[in-house]
Amino acid sequence: MSATPTPVASSNEQPGRPDAAERRSRLRQYQVQLLARMQAARTNSGARVNQLGVAMGDERYLLDLTTAGEIVSVAPVTAVPLTQAWYLGLANIRGNLVGVVDLARYLGLGETPVGAEARFVTFAPGLGMNCALLVSRVYGLRHAADMTPEAARLRDGDGQAWTPLDLAALVRDERFLQVGL
Repeated sequence: MSATPTPVASSNEQPGRPDAAERRSRLRQYQVQLLARMQAARTNSGARVNQLGVAMGDERYLLDLTTAGEIVSVAPVTAVPLTQAWYLGLANIRGNLVGVVDLARYLGLGETPVGAEARFVTFAPGLGMNCALLVSRVYGLRHAADMTPEAARLRDGDGQAWTPLDLAALVRDERFLQVGL
């Protein structure tokens, strides 16, 4: 019997890990799938409209995927003097200065706690505002079409109430634009 030679991992590769070409292929496939999902959300051509579920303070909100940008870890925030209490200051996110807002405070609902699950959710570039919301938790994608409407809220199958939040309307709100005292 002849033994087939087993491939030897190069010094740059580790056994059990995909090689660089395979990783690039997987990344490309993921990007194509993500782009298709984002385009379906923008055109509402999908059977269900996906929204990003987040918590700010004790309240749960749904953000339209076309207006929400990145979800990033909480970064240090530099306070800006003579601004509203809900305007937390500026953070450096990927080399860009971004204004950080505690929307729960803005809405008079108290302070958003900053725990291990807290994140910044940036506004989509199309909104024309370098801004991020402090959220206490990101729940991921939610399907609004699967929820039951109740007044200004939606209720999911688990009985949780969600408030749709229109970031495009928020950036047009005069009070939101006036961060100075």
